[in-house]
Amino acid sequence: MPELPEVETVRQGLAKWVTGRRIASVEVRHPRAIRRHMPGADHFAAVLAGHTVLDVCRRGKYLWLPLDSGDAIIGHLGMSGQLLFQPGDAPDETHLRIRFRFDDDGPELRFVDQRTFGGLSVSPGGAELPAEIAHIARDPMDPLFSDADFATKLRRKHTEVKRALLDQNLISGVGNIYADEALWRSKLHGVRPTDALTKPAAARLLGHIREVLSEALVAGGTSFDALYVNVNGESGYFDRSLNVYGREGEPCNRCGTPIRREPFMNRSSYSCPRCQPRPAPRSG
Repeated sequence: MPELPEVETVRQGLAKWVTGRRIASVEVRHPRAIRRHMPGADHFAAVLAGHTVLDVCRRGKYLWLPLDSGDAIIGHLGMSGQLLFQPGDAPDETHLRIRFRFDDDGPELRFVDQRTFGGLSVSPGGAELPAEIAHIARDPMDPLFSDADFATKLRRKHTEVKRALLDQNLISGVGNIYADEALWRSKLHGVRPTDALTKPAAARLLGHIREVLSEALVAGGTSFDALYVNVNGESGYFDRSLNVYGREGEPCNRCGTPIRREPFMNRSSYSCPRCQPRPAPRSG
């Protein structure tokens, strides 16, 4: 699942190529790609044609494109969604789901999604911030993110620290990969209770989250296969810098202990047994 660095990389590419362009036509080639747009494919195409994209914004892992109509296009990449710019005469991708043509006859925007878990929809009046995603917390790269509020809410939760980091109502944009990487840098095991964290520990963890996300963004995100690419079809390369995620049995880059893998919410968590010992069970 693309996380903040991957989605922000796509946002930056979209902003470069689509801002200020007027949509000439929209072709929906698969109904699942607009399943969250309840009025259907014909309405989706009709309500967008003739309108200009003003900007490309992001909240957590969601993108939204404000339009001059006051509406907005909301997008989520899901597991395998790609937003690609292609010349109009380029062959259609096998999993092309939606095509946007613009009135300047420049490159068209294509939404390609092999697994069809992602999708696009229109938010009426959502140019400022679509109501559908307003509940999602700000991410730690957002200038308006409150470090103090995050630390307070984190320490008040009665859960494990990794579960808290994946709660998009607490902090958005952090997924399995970057949670594991930040926890390794913080020398915290993912099952540590949030209410056992001190304020300095919470602050250090947030700092490491920002470090990991910033470094991954510079690298264009993390690509383990060809499903995640930027708008030019290029893969990210932060996977070369991962310290624990996906490195089961390999030596820890800090102490040399083999990295362990543990089951976590139908996925896996990776950590160093020495640098990140499991916390002792609470008595009583």
